[in-house]
Amino acid sequence: MEGDLRILQAHQPAYLLLEHVYRLLKSPTGQRGRDFAVMLASLADLGYVVEWRVINAADYGMPQRRRRMSDTYRTIQGYRTGTALGKQLLKHKDPSTFILLDGLFAEAFPAVVKGSVFSFELPGDLADITKYFNSSKRTATSPFANAGVLLGRRVHTLAVLPNYHGPYTVLGDLLLPPKEVPKEFLVPATKVKDWLYFKGGKQEMRTNATSGFSYNYSEGAMVFPDPLDKASRTIVTGEGGASPSRFKHVVRTPEGKLRRFTPVELEHLNMFPDGHTESASDAQRAFFMGNALVTGIVERVG
Repeated sequence: MEGDLRILQAHQPAYLLLEHVYRLLKSPTGQRGRDFAVMLASLADLGYVVEWRVINAADYGMPQRRRRMSDTYRTIQGYRTGTALGKQLLKHKDPSTFILLDGLFAEAFPAVVKGSVFSFELPGDLADITKYFNSSKRTATSPFANAGVLLGRRVHTLAVLPNYHGPYTVLGDLLLPPKEVPKEFLVPATKVKDWLYFKGGKQEMRTNATSGFSYNYSEGAMVFPDPLDKASRTIVTGEGGASPSRFKHVVRTPEGKLRRFTPVELEHLNMFPDGHTESASDAQRAFFMGNALVTGIVERVG
């Protein structure tokens, strides 16, 4: 983040579009909103007003429920205070109306209100915010909802729900015809049992190889194979390779066989053009798509 701030200080772009995972907002790893508060204060000090929204691409008809670490896309937009959008936001008398009706996110990703607006200041320098923000209780929850604006150092935030009524793309719409799928992406019959283990629910004793400590391990079952009538689960960086995995995608062919995703299908799910990563190996292509984003989000904002 410090490197990004140095770039902003040097170049001062008029508009910013940033993306991060939702856990920055809520989870203990983001210090219950502290890290996001530091980012907002930094942008304010650099002369930006900010609008943010948590967006799940599948809620707006796109082919992937794009989540990272079980969290949804966070998209952050910053406008220099002297730009047209910056001036519009600064002059707006009702931040909730801007968030729901007049802002750029409101036009690109319509939403309806779920809760009331909560407003608060971000006082002090960045060191103060890092040390004291939301630190009064160990069990404190983050004050940031899934939508909001920052005007100066004042935050206005509220919870919203998607309000989309257009077409939806599902996983089955984007799969290649069976004859175009190379044989190496088929799951061998001898490996199906292993896939069932990884995808299934389990309660078992496990032992840490380093410490020798034994513990009870449990996890729920996953849908297997992946349903074709819904948007895809999130692509993961470890999608490539034939080894069984809990998180890799497997679909059933019309002939009843199981298979993994091809690199082109992974590109489809992020809305890249076919062959966008074709100069790399299959494993690298899968990694790139697992580490990418649904480009339809950026396209719609643009």
